[in-house]
Amino acid sequence: MTAPERTTAATPDIPDLSFAVTGVAQERFAAVPTLRFGLDVGSDGVPVRSVSLTVAVRIDVVRRRYDPAEQRALAELFGVAERWGTTLHPLTWTQFTVQVPGFTDGTHVDLVLPCGYDSEIAVTKYLSAVRDGEVPLDFLFSGTVFYTDADGRLLTARVSWSKDATFGLPAELWHELIDRYYPQSPWLRLSRETWGRLAAYRERHVLTGWDETVRGLLDQAGAAPAPGVPAPGDGAATR
Repeated sequence: MTAPERTTAATPDIPDLSFAVTGVAQERFAAVPTLRFGLDVGSDGVPVRSVSLTVAVRIDVVRRRYDPAEQRALAELFGVAERWGTTLHPLTWTQFTVQVPGFTDGTHVDLVLPCGYDSEIAVTKYLSAVRDGEVPLDFLFSGTVFYTDADGRLLTARVSWSKDATFGLPAELWHELIDRYYPQSPWLRLSRETWGRLAAYRERHVLTGWDETVRGLLDQAGAAPAPGVPAPGDGAATR
């Protein structure tokens, strides 16, 4: 008597996701400077219930050319231009998670990226130095995709680590965004000790603002004005 044949349930197809960054715009009414990127998410026809998508954004600095002024401004990050063949490396911007709702063939979601303006952060230094052209971005995707088999059972799978997308962020767009929130006023982070000494100097000399305080110290030190910035009173008659 022969044993009955065993039937093996078919292994359900795992959704093969694809990603494409389609555009970027300023978030007009955010409390802090924010960029909104459009992301198209596609599948190979396997219905997707949802995706918990982790997005890492980095600047691939080797994918563009730099003029002499940019090279000088980026020397603090990468050293002199003659050594850039070994010192250039990607800069990590941010990482966050977004929930993608269910779809069958494809869907569109927005990626909201707040833009800090701490002048000590490498990404801010880079973006401040690059005034025109495009900033080459890499979007790296990971996370968990939820889907169902033919019997309606909920299954999960990891988003492949090989999934990524590239996008060119217009440098001018970032500068316009920052100027809208911080017009002509970069941020400078100080230690508590330095802040205390600066505050004491301001009180001692009865100065009305922080800009006036720092200018007074620079004038005492004989520091020259920044290139392109006129010294107080140069070419500006009072009314």
